Amino acid sequence: MATLLESLTVPAPTFPKPKPTTTTPLSALASPVHRRSLRLPHVKGLKLSVNSSTLNRSPGSFLTLTSSRLSRGARIVCEAQETAVEVAAVTDATWKSVVLESESPMLVEFWAPWCGPCRMIHPVIDELAAQYTGKLKCYKVNTDDCPSIATQYGVRSIPTVIIFKDGEKKEAIIGAVPKTSLTTSIEKFL
Repeated sequence: MATLLESLTVPAPTFPKPKPTTTTPLSALASPVHRRSLRLPHVKGLKLSVNSSTLNRSPGSFLTLTSSRLSRGARIVCEAQETAVEVAAVTDATWKSVVLESESPMLVEFWAPWCGPCRMIHPVIDELAAQYTGKLKCYKVNTDDCPSIATQYGVRSIPTVIIFKDGEKKEAIIGAVPKTSLTTSIEKFL
């Protein structure tokens, strides 16, 4: 399961401005420092994606990036996202065959991409899908893409989690609730 990482802001290094002398050309004072480098520490669990043009190889184990290119060409990605359990989506076309005709209990999350609480409950649903593998099938329905399914089951607020058994709606849980609340509801129908 991917966990929420704290945002890290690294201030750009500041360089003292050269003092004018009688021998310093005026154009040298007006030009900004062209190659500021930023040294990033090695962090396990994060992957740094960088365009080859933004790399400056330096002695040692660190990569230095030009700060002017850091915001444009580099990004830090959490590798845990790649290993998280992906809950499959259900659409109007697959609803009947996947959910209603299933012999095993089903947990269906009704959500939308713009919904903040929905994003909070996604990792919990992923954990439950992994925890109840073989006993419970978990799916999700995007209410923006499939409003007819949400209307059919009286979903007026998202996130809503509905537990189905033998094609019938057994219980609905509304809102971003803790994992223990969902587990208690699931255990009733296993």
